Amino acid sequence: MAGMAQDEASPSAQYFSSMSLSPPTTGSPYLPLLRELKSEDRGMYLIRLLGNCADLVAAGKLAQADAFLEHISIYASPDGDSMQRIASHLAEALSRRILRSLPGVYRTLLPARAAAFPLAEAVTARRHFFDLCPFLHIAFAVSNWAIMDAMEEEKMIHIIDLHVFDPTQWISLLQALSNRRGGPPHLRITGVNEHKELLSYTATCLNKEAERLDIPFQFNPVVSRLDNLDIESLRLKTGEALAINSVLQLHSLLTTNDEGRSCRIMPMPAINSNMAQLHGVSQATLRELLEKEVINGYTPSPDSLSPPFALAPAPRMERFFAALQARLPPKVMVITEQESNHNSPMMNERFTKAQYFYATLFDCLESTLPRHSVERMRVEKLFGEEIKNIIACEGLERTERHEKLERWAQRLELAGFSRVSLSFEVLLQARMLLRNFGCEGYMVNIHNGCIMIYWQSQPLFSVSAWGCRR
Repeated sequence: MAGMAQDEASPSAQYFSSMSLSPPTTGSPYLPLLRELKSEDRGMYLIRLLGNCADLVAAGKLAQADAFLEHISIYASPDGDSMQRIASHLAEALSRRILRSLPGVYRTLLPARAAAFPLAEAVTARRHFFDLCPFLHIAFAVSNWAIMDAMEEEKMIHIIDLHVFDPTQWISLLQALSNRRGGPPHLRITGVNEHKELLSYTATCLNKEAERLDIPFQFNPVVSRLDNLDIESLRLKTGEALAINSVLQLHSLLTTNDEGRSCRIMPMPAINSNMAQLHGVSQATLRELLEKEVINGYTPSPDSLSPPFALAPAPRMERFFAALQARLPPKVMVITEQESNHNSPMMNERFTKAQYFYATLFDCLESTLPRHSVERMRVEKLFGEEIKNIIACEGLERTERHEKLERWAQRLELAGFSRVSLSFEVLLQARMLLRNFGCEGYMVNIHNGCIMIYWQSQPLFSVSAWGCRR
C-alpha cells in the first residue's frame, strides 16, 4: 500500500532506494535486482531514465544520452506493459533526435522515402483506432450534428473535408439527411487528400450510398496536401451553403520554418529515489505513474500545470484563414483536434507533454485489448510515428504541432471567426452514442460551447464549431 514501511519493500526496491539513477554498466550488480522490479516500479524507473535522457539530448550531451538509451532499451519493449511500450517509442524518438545532429548518418539510415509511414499501414491503423476507441465516432457524429444544425433550411449544401481518409462520417450524414423534414438537400462534398486512391474509394462508397437513399449527390476529389491546397479552385456554386470539416488535420498548417529557435533545458532535481514509496503503487495506470512523479517534484508538470508558451506565428494558417474569409466564407467550420500542447519551441516541454498525452492513449488501449493484439500494436505504431515527429523533428518537418482548444480559439478569433456554441442536446446525443459504444472510462462534456472527449478524466480531443464574423 502507499504507506508501506521501508522494511516491507521488496529487496530490489530497498537496493534501488540508495542507487543513483545513472545508467548501470553491463556488469553492474544492480542489473539483476532491477529486472526483479514490479511493473509499477519499473515504470517509475523508466520515466526517470527517459526524463534525464531527454535533458541530455537537449543539452547536446550525446554520449551520455546514448548511455541512457542503451539502458532504457533493456526495459522498454513494444509488446510489454503500457510504460514499456511507450518508452520504446519515446526512446526511438530521442534516438532519431540524436541522429539528426549527424545529417549524413540520418539521411543514409532514414531516407525520406523510408521514413514515411506506408499508406496502407496508416489507413489500417486509423481504421483500428476508429473501431477500438470511440473518439472518432464522437468527433464524426458531433461534426455532422453541427453541420445539420447550421444547414437546417438549406437546399444546396457544399462540404469541404480537408482530409478525407474514410467515408464513414459522410455515409452517416447521408443517412441523416435522407430523413430530414422537407426532404434531403442537394449535397456536394469536396474531399481533399494527397492520395488519389483514398479519394476514389471514398467517392465509390458515397455515390453508392447516395444512390441507395435517392439523394442528389456529387463528390469532388481534390488531390492535394492541405498545405498546398489551392483555395481558388474550390469555388462555390450559386445557391450553395458552405461547411468546412477538419478532423485531426488543421494543426499541420501550424508548420513553419522555426528550426533555429533554441531548445531550453528543463531543470531536473536530484535523481535518488525512495523506492519504498514507489513500491506501494498498486496497479497504477501509466498516467497515474506520471502524475506521481509530478507530485514528487521530479517530472516537469503536465499541460494543466505548466505556464502557457507564447502564441507562435503560423503564416501558413493565417494565409489559409484569410483566403477562406475572402473567397470561401463558410457558414460553419467544424474542427476536431488533439487536446494537448505539442507545439512548444522547447523540445523538453514537447517531450513531457507528449509523454502525458500518449500515456493516456496507451492506457486506453491497455484497458481495451490484450498486449499481443496485432490491432493494438498497429495503432500504437501510428501513435509512435506522431511521437517521433513531435520530438525528433524541427522546422518544416515537424508537422504534428497539436495545440489546446484555448489556443485554437485565439487563432480563429484573430482570423475573424466566432465560436458557434454546440447545444446541450448535442452533448446528450454524444453521451448516448458513448453509452451505445459500450466502453467504460470514456466521457464527453461541454466546455465553452465545445465538446471535449475524455479518457479517465483526461481531455484528449476537442470538437468546436466556428462561423465567419465578416
